[in-house]
Amino acid sequence: MFIVLLRFSGNKPKAPQFMDAHKAWIKRGLDDGVFLLVGSLQPNQGGGIVAHNTSLSDLEQRVRTDPFVEEGIVTSEILEITPTLTDQRLAFLAA
Repeated sequence: MFIVLLRFSGNKPKAPQFMDAHKAWIKRGLDDGVFLLVGSLQPNQGGGIVAHNTSLSDLEQRVRTDPFVEEGIVTSEILEITPTLTDQRLAFLAA
């Protein structure tokens, strides 16, 4: 399981110009079954993604293709988590 942090950089003013492409990138991640949850980092610092069902190298490649990353609007950080205890509702993450 992975947490992807996308933090705004000094190029944040360019975000509206690439928002539609960024949203399409997010939709592909959801449609591919890789992204489980996507949301905003508060207060207005960027975005966060919970990802699974992928390898670190594949996720790194996917993140590099985010238009916000390509344009330097955000910086990315990927944290890998190996679940050891989960609520039953999230047990599939430990598999």
